[in-house]
Amino acid sequence: MDIEVKNLHPLEVRLLRHVSPGEAITSDRLVSELGYKIGQCNQAFSWLTAKGLLSESSREKYTLYELTDTGRAQAGEGLPAERIFSYLKEHGAASLPDLAAALGLEQSEVGSAFGSLTGAGAARLDEERRAMATGDGLPEEVVLQKALIKKALEAPLREDGLTVQEKKAISRLAKKRGAAGSTFKVIEKEDVTYTLTGEGDRVKKELLEANITGEEFGLLTPQMIQTGSWKNGSFRPYGLNAPVSRLIPGRTNAYADYLQWVKDKLVSLGFEEFDGPLVVNEFWNGDALFMPQFHSARDIHDVYYIKDPVHAKSIEEPWLSRVARTHEDGGDTGSRGWGYTFDHEFTRRQIMRSQGTVLSATQLPKAKIPGKYFGIARCFRYDQVDATHGADFYQTEGIVVGKDVNLRNLLGLLRMFATEVAGAEEVKYVPGYFPFTEPSIEVHIKHPVLGWFELGGSGIFRPEVTKSLGLDVPVLAWGLGIDRMALMHLGLNDLRELFTPDIESVRMRRGN
Repeated sequence: MDIEVKNLHPLEVRLLRHVSPGEAITSDRLVSELGYKIGQCNQAFSWLTAKGLLSESSREKYTLYELTDTGRAQAGEGLPAERIFSYLKEHGAASLPDLAAALGLEQSEVGSAFGSLTGAGAARLDEERRAMATGDGLPEEVVLQKALIKKALEAPLREDGLTVQEKKAISRLAKKRGAAGSTFKVIEKEDVTYTLTGEGDRVKKELLEANITGEEFGLLTPQMIQTGSWKNGSFRPYGLNAPVSRLIPGRTNAYADYLQWVKDKLVSLGFEEFDGPLVVNEFWNGDALFMPQFHSARDIHDVYYIKDPVHAKSIEEPWLSRVARTHEDGGDTGSRGWGYTFDHEFTRRQIMRSQGTVLSATQLPKAKIPGKYFGIARCFRYDQVDATHGADFYQTEGIVVGKDVNLRNLLGLLRMFATEVAGAEEVKYVPGYFPFTEPSIEVHIKHPVLGWFELGGSGIFRPEVTKSLGLDVPVLAWGLGIDRMALMHLGLNDLRELFTPDIESVRMRRGN
């Protein structure tokens, strides 16, 4: 490898100048002799090995036992087993809770330590379930543990330097990363030793000849100019052929761009945007839409219930009374209703919004005639997640209110969404069923990979919906899966790609 010595990093330069062929080069040596930090050692080793200037000569793995803060405290106060044994010898029998209170130990510490004393025959419980000492001295294992703690105050203990008995004794006090108040922390270490290669020795000589020390300035600062310190040193040359850092400019999310583009398009067509809360009640989510309570029609909406508060305080009047009467006997809508007693407790139950039609329902009492409204609604429905379904999703929801609106107008709107907003080339309409519209229509589009799938539902609101909420004119309504439209528009094959954590995928995706 052809190496320009002037382009070497100061960490590399200082290391190469400091070592000689055949010498062992380790992190500990660089830390003590050059003042490097461990991270700087690893960087220098990685760079120089990749350039072929250093080679690995040995690698050793071993385990260390290092005292934790708890262990250092126990070195002065004594191990829990030692303190319990001494207390029992001095004060006589005591209950375990009393021992914990007297010695300032946790109940778990007392239980564990007393268990070890019992196992070694140094303590037992009497007839009254009180702890008492039975031996003359501490168990041998506790004595050994005390000695190990004292020894570890000077330096961490290497496992390969311990006897079999010492390993057994220390294993009862040690845990990896020093968890849960353990005495010792287990550290798995690996020491790698490097040596200078022939190429490394050649580069070192070039550095000496060029008088490159690694102390050269890499940056000219205002302070250096003010003090004149730049005059007392030399500067590192610029590496014009060095690879540049990757520039990653900020940009908006492609799906967020798409949602905003849809909003702008609908506003330009004369629609007014509406919105509402994510948490609603069963009244607006279903009852106001003439969906019967406790009926299989609600099975298509597997909702998420709110734990606290379970119920809304109240429902707006006169809409509650009018909707309840419509469910029971049709009210003044010309319908016979569903013929059951409306449950006023059920209708106040709080849920996560399961359909964007909630926004249309809440808009009806205040809608202008004529009027056009839309919303981008995030909905939540318990569903199996796959390429075209999600547990939470966005719908574009809208209504058109007017005396002369009809089915042909609705079909035109659906085609506009399918072709212009989604970008589909093949579109078809399929008869559907929704409790709140008649007729009901589903619009389907053909994806180049996923094939035909439903874009959403639509229809003309039934009088039971509109008259109950104060309107006596036709109302066109639709609720379309804007996530699915985005699949076509953005050229994706899976809804989950819209919300991927893969940042590279997000950077490459193109929106509007």
